[in-house]
Amino acid sequence: MLGLVLLYWIGKYFYKLAEDYNKSKWGFAVLGIITYYGGIVLFSFITGIVMELVSPGLIERFNDTLLGFAMLPFGILSCYLFYKYLEKKWYKNKPNVNDLIDEIGS
Repeated sequence: MLGLVLLYWIGKYFYKLAEDYNKSKWGFAVLGIITYYGGIVLFSFITGIVMELVSPGLIERFNDTLLGFAMLPFGILSCYLFYKYLEKKWYKNKPNVNDLIDEIGS
């Protein structure tokens, strides 16, 4: 249940960002959720490799629920970084309204 609420908030923030910059709202909401799961998978893979290199066989004895909770911040971090990247990129490319008004009638 907590996961669904988290996915809702991630989708909502990406939806609002895309709405502010006139981009595909639902597409970026889904992309935000995909970024969350992608971050979890990437960091889980890296953590698994490091755990096996440090102590072989440790990953087999590790609690799956604990690993899921440990990867939660990495998924949120990947979403946050992607959100800030999109926000900065779109803000740079946003046309200045004052310049557009001056061009009217030219």
